[in-house]
Amino acid sequence: MSESLLLIFDLDGTLIDSRADLAEGINHMRAQFGLDSLSIEMVGGYVGNGVRKLVERSIEGSNVDIDDALLINKKYTELHPVVHTRLYPGVEEGLQQLLQAGHKLAVLTNKQGEQSRKILRRLGIDLSFSNIIGGGDVAHLKPEPDGIHLCLKTTGIDPINAWMIGDHYTDLSVAKNAGIKSAFAQYGFGEPRGFEPRVYFASFPELVGYFIGR
Repeated sequence: MSESLLLIFDLDGTLIDSRADLAEGINHMRAQFGLDSLSIEMVGGYVGNGVRKLVERSIEGSNVDIDDALLINKKYTELHPVVHTRLYPGVEEGLQQLLQAGHKLAVLTNKQGEQSRKILRRLGIDLSFSNIIGGGDVAHLKPEPDGIHLCLKTTGIDPINAWMIGDHYTDLSVAKNAGIKSAFAQYGFGEPRGFEPRVYFASFPELVGYFIGR
């Protein structure tokens, strides 16, 4: 049997399609300040660097105070964590196949950790992961390698057998900073921005097939 791998997944745009809920949270906040709604596609393009950066990007050009906007957004999303959010096709069964193949799984996201765990619990896949790490759980968000180092320590997997899998340049950057391999989820809503992953995946089942074969 091949060696166990540690597969560290991003959350938004990799395991879950959360754009509609993210957009509703942002547009609820904007409405409190009399601002027009933004499209799901526009809000999706703002995701990847944590909730503060998401809110900051969504009010750019206005005179809205970032801390006031952030508080409104956080309160809304805490009350509505999983309204439209869904797992990408093949994720639920794919995670089980990866576990059965002997691999260790973790989540590293720039979304708040508590919120991330709540979402994964609601979607019924939280127990698949050895770690679910987000904002507030480690000192620094991606692309700093704190979260990856914690996953490696928890699982005891050698960095040579670890992968970071995501749809955003911060995922590729954090893999580089931590000295592990990276894979890019093309089906998500982020972009690589010049970073070169080891491999690209057009779907989650394609990803599963690749790692089960290793």
